[in-house]
Amino acid sequence: MLFIVFFLAPVGYAINESLHAVKRSGLGFGSPERVFAGLGNYTKVFQDGTFLTGVGRLLLFGMVQVPIMLGLALALALLLDGKAARFKRFFRVVYFLPYAVPGVIAAIVWAFLYNPEVIGIDLLGDGTVLWSMGNIVTWTWTGFNMLVIYSALKAIPSELYEAAALDGASPWKIAWSIKIPMVRPSLVLTGVFSIIGTLQLFNEPMILSDVTPAVSKDFTPLMWSLQVALDHNDYGLGSAISIVLALVAGGLSLLFLRLSAWLTARGARP
Repeated sequence: MLFIVFFLAPVGYAINESLHAVKRSGLGFGSPERVFAGLGNYTKVFQDGTFLTGVGRLLLFGMVQVPIMLGLALALALLLDGKAARFKRFFRVVYFLPYAVPGVIAAIVWAFLYNPEVIGIDLLGDGTVLWSMGNIVTWTWTGFNMLVIYSALKAIPSELYEAAALDGASPWKIAWSIKIPMVRPSLVLTGVFSIIGTLQLFNEPMILSDVTPAVSKDFTPLMWSLQVALDHNDYGLGSAISIVLALVAGGLSLLFLRLSAWLTARGARP
């Protein structure tokens, strides 16, 4: 029942809205009339270059930011799982703490830190603002992904490590040959989460749009959807943007899963 109320119902409502439009007569002064638009709103999504530009911008962002973030998360998890690690509980909390900070608050704090008067360089210009957002996202989400990977590491039987150590394997060899392959499902899971999260990027650019002209109000698809729906009162087009973005996220996630499965199968071949 909860699944229907909190998932299926909103999705169904958005799809229904995306198939309708508001028509105004009398040079726009007449009473608005809600009419069936069919796929007209979806056509507008692709005819307007704003959506494709936003998605392209996020794909570039994700191809750089996601590997860095997951690489850092994996490295931190391996460090915490090492035998020589000290104060593990303390550092788990420290690494995870940025995730506990609300995204809007984190973006506001970083926007202040990015002020050229504070640091002496402009990190909010046209060529740098996207990577400044990447720094905020990486700071926020690395600890969360680290905790997922670390949990998978703790589930690996210690006998595997002991047997490898008896065979003369170094800690680096154990990490590369046993730990990383065994946590591959967690890496795939965090990768899917990261793909979806990248396409849903909203808080950081929305906050930065108020402090730099390099970030427009339609910088990302979700920002454009909000602008169309609330500023222009076009809920049909706004819903269509959201539905198309969800399909793109689903398609890329499926592609990533298929690629991961193919690489795993290829690596398992003798």
